[in-house]
Order: sequence, then C-alpha cells, then structure tokens
Amino acid sequence: MSCPAKWSRRLAASLMPWLLAGLPLVASAETPSAAPPPAQRTAENRAATNSATPRPFAARYRLEVKGWPAAYVDHRLSHEGDYWESLMETGIRIARGSERSRFLIQAGQVRSIYYASGYSLLGVGDSYQLGAEILTPHPDRQTALFMLSRRVIGGDCAATPCRLTYLDHKGREETLEVRTLGEGSVSLPAGTFEAIRVEAVEGDKPDRRLVFRFHPELPGLLLSADYHRGDERRSHLALSELTVLE
Repeated sequence: MSCPAKWSRRLAASLMPWLLAGLPLVASAETPSAAPPPAQRTAENRAATNSATPRPFAARYRLEVKGWPAAYVDHRLSHEGDYWESLMETGIRIARGSERSRFLIQAGQVRSIYYASGYSLLGVGDSYQLGAEILTPHPDRQTALFMLSRRVIGGDCAATPCRLTYLDHKGREETLEVRTLGEGSVSLPAGTFEAIRVEAVEGDKPDRRLVFRFHPELPGLLLSADYHRGDERRSHLALSELTVLE
C-alpha cells in the first residue's frame, strides 16, 4: 500500500467516523438560505411530531477536526418518488468525498435499499456500494442516523438506553449504545433551536463517544455532533444554514 493510500485511510477514519466514510465533497447546489425561526416546543406540537414525519431539507454544517482545516458538510434529505434519499458531501483543497443512502418508509418502518460512498485524498481514494440484499438485516449508517433521530423524537432511549446496529461503508456490522440526555435550547451559527441531546457509545470501544443534538421536528437533521475519544473532543460539527424544502 502506498503512503498516500495510508494517509487517506487514516483521514477517513478520523473525520466523522460514523456519519461519513471520509471527507465529503462540497455541494455544487446553491447555498441554502438562512434558517427560519425554530418552532416552539409546546405540548401540542410535541404530540404531533412524535410520529416523526420526515420533511425534505437542505442543511450545511461546519466541521472542525483536530489537526485539519475546517470544512463544510452539505446535507440534503429529499423525497424521490417512492424512496427517500440522504446525501452528505464535503471537501477541502486536498480531500473530498460523499455518502448517499436511499431508503423506503412503509407502514411506519424504514428500510435501506441502497448506499454509496467515496473519498479521495491527494488524488488517492476509494468508493463503496451496498445493495438492498446486503442491507436487509441492518441499515446503512446514513439511514441509521435518520432512524435514530425518529426514535429519539418519539421518546425512545430516554428511560432506558437503546441499541442500534448498522452497517459501515464496507458492510461490516457496528453497534451503538444510545441514551437520551435531555432537551434544551442550543445556539448555533444557523440560529437558536430547541434540541434533543443524545449520547452514542461504540459497543466495543467505550472510550469513543458521539454526542448528537437532533432537531425535534425534522428527522434526520443534525443540529450538532461531537466525537470524543477519551477526555478529548476530536471533532465538532454544527449547523450553519438550513432550508426546509416544503
């Protein structure tokens, strides 16, 4: 294996180890407009959102990883006929990548049907695909992120921790132990939002933690995400722009 290939794999492993296969490519679409004011989290709309009905959106996150230049991640959830698609892509001068997932929602259940990702660093990279047959027992990680947010919005993982099993970009099983930490407001570059805070721990690596803040009314949308290894925060992602596409 060449040195650039080794560097590329190390970078892919360090940048958002669960959300992305590597440094994704900056989107070519127009930049989303500023976020609308967040809805009040009243008892009435809490009951309405417990169904976690998906809504298309376009979001941009600022990603900071220790030892690397800051980058922006573009995230779009769209409804394409019978299926939904979640696309994340970002990039910096020397690296780029993307991750795409398609899934069905039938009778309230989510099912992965396709996953693809790719990255490159200094011109060296790789690409991966998972088909419906491989994804039958467990979802890909983009779909798993969407599923987790729906469960959290619906009140799961609060009284007792949840277990989430998904497939990584190579089709290998991974497990997260998830618990809801509570609700509260968070101030971000995109504005101030009500948020549900969640901690996810890798099943066989308890020193590695992901702390998410989910939007209580937009399944699949991240407000922020932090990756911790031991006592050190290795990366920070925060919502900087949001457009709800309805």
